[in-house]
Amino acid sequence: MNSNTHTSITVLLLIVIAFSFSCKPEYSPPAKENAKPLNILWLVAEDLSPYIPSFGDSTVQTPNLSRLAAEGIRYTNVYSISGVCSPSRAAIATGMYPSGVGAHHMRTLFQQPAAKEMGVINYECVLPPEVKMVSQIMRENGYYCTNNSKKDYQFHPGRMAWDESSIYAHWRNRPEEKPFYSVFNFNVTHESNMWNIAYKPYDLKTFPPERNNPDWRKELKGKEKPFFVEEDLKVNIPPYLPETDLVKKDVRRMYSNIIEMDKHVGRILKQLEDDGLLDHTIIVWYTDHGGPLPRQKRLLYDSGLNVPMIIRYPDQRKAGEIDDQLISFIDFAPTLLSMASVKPPEYIQGKAFAGAYKVSSKRKYIHAAADRFDEKYDRIRAVRDQRFKYLKNFNTNQGYYLPLAYREKMATMQELLRLREEGKLNEIQKLWFRDSKPEEELFDTQNDPHELNNLAADPAYVEKLKELKNECTRWMKEIDDKGHIPEVELINQFWPNKIQPVTATPVVKKKKGKIEISCSTPGATVGYKFPSEEVKWIGWNIYNQAIELSEDESIKVFAHRIGYAPSDTLEIQY
Repeated sequence: MNSNTHTSITVLLLIVIAFSFSCKPEYSPPAKENAKPLNILWLVAEDLSPYIPSFGDSTVQTPNLSRLAAEGIRYTNVYSISGVCSPSRAAIATGMYPSGVGAHHMRTLFQQPAAKEMGVINYECVLPPEVKMVSQIMRENGYYCTNNSKKDYQFHPGRMAWDESSIYAHWRNRPEEKPFYSVFNFNVTHESNMWNIAYKPYDLKTFPPERNNPDWRKELKGKEKPFFVEEDLKVNIPPYLPETDLVKKDVRRMYSNIIEMDKHVGRILKQLEDDGLLDHTIIVWYTDHGGPLPRQKRLLYDSGLNVPMIIRYPDQRKAGEIDDQLISFIDFAPTLLSMASVKPPEYIQGKAFAGAYKVSSKRKYIHAAADRFDEKYDRIRAVRDQRFKYLKNFNTNQGYYLPLAYREKMATMQELLRLREEGKLNEIQKLWFRDSKPEEELFDTQNDPHELNNLAADPAYVEKLKELKNECTRWMKEIDDKGHIPEVELINQFWPNKIQPVTATPVVKKKKGKIEISCSTPGATVGYKFPSEEVKWIGWNIYNQAIELSEDESIKVFAHRIGYAPSDTLEIQY
């Protein structure tokens, strides 16, 4: 080997070594045998599009979210599977498409009066027997799981889903040194807070409220929230809404709520820092679907689906970076497990985009669905790639606008209806109020971000239309989309004759100082508690092996399958 060759090899090795140090891989938990598992904290805002400085909107300042963004990664192409919360939460909690498991209608647990008049009862979706809530899987793998406090999953989660699920739930209540997965939901940005401005529990300066403060409800009674923005704050009004004073006031209220939500984020971050846990916790902030305004929430335009997301890792890996890969809400459950070094179950339809089980390939498409909203139906399916959005409309004989009593409490919605009656809406604003809609729509979201110009009939886009249409058909077939089944019939499939099935009573066997418990209902989980654990807000232990029980001890056991009523509770004494 001559000296020139030796020099070239040396230079090449130095370049390879330098490159390997400059490119940090995606974060995954330490692989050491006795490495301490990382905590995982989810901070969830509601009804919010990317209206914050970290995602390009500087109308108001959000110092706590801006800090998270500076220390973490911003994800710009994250999409809910629905423009409303309940189906979205079903997807997040299970990693399954709601329209494939029958959880696609907006709110199954609490029907509006008009929906009840149509024969739609309060019901729970019965999930396939192998499906568990991801929080239960985290518990089974040693995590203390808390939810503060929304539980709108289209089914009751059961007493094994969380260690704690209440307005008081907090990682601080866990056994010492146990890793936690904690969720805090910030309802302040919800659509209802555009018109209902009374203070609520999450507005407390001690968020979340403390158990030892029994008067916290009295502290809020009769109080209204102030505006946290100037009365003349300049706001951008999307072209599909009129620029009237009432609409501008609503938009200012939306930004005011964002400021308040950011303060709550700051309180939780401070608690994490005060506990010395900031650098041992993965923090994920996101919103449950798009914005609260008319033609945003409930629809499958990006304004209803696209959400901002920030992930901060303990070592601030990739701090300040932007990730534009396509991410769906069904990817959240497997990614959560992957971050905890837990292999996602085979049944999960989403794919981990980070952590120990991160998939090698990125998404080509995201999918979404719309069905019943409160008392009205409108079946739509959507497929989106990095640039184009395809919509398949099944109810072409009706327009997009649905007269929903809940939404019409908002001043902006009332303004739209008033101006429509007076004939004062412009051509863009009229689009939402069409009497019918085409079977197919195609939008170039790069050049038409508000999705106003339908390209489905344009010959220049015939191949893209065909591609996305075929993908929509393939996806619906793959997940066994149940949107074609009338809801009353679907309810009867879950609950024959509209009667909820009941989980079988557990069978208990005693063997040499131990008890073995089983349940004949497929998919049921058995839970148990000792008398010392009888605290109302604390979840039940998950049974997975025989339990030792001395002669003077007793234990309570029961079983539950999601969608079924829980079994009778047995008290066992050896």
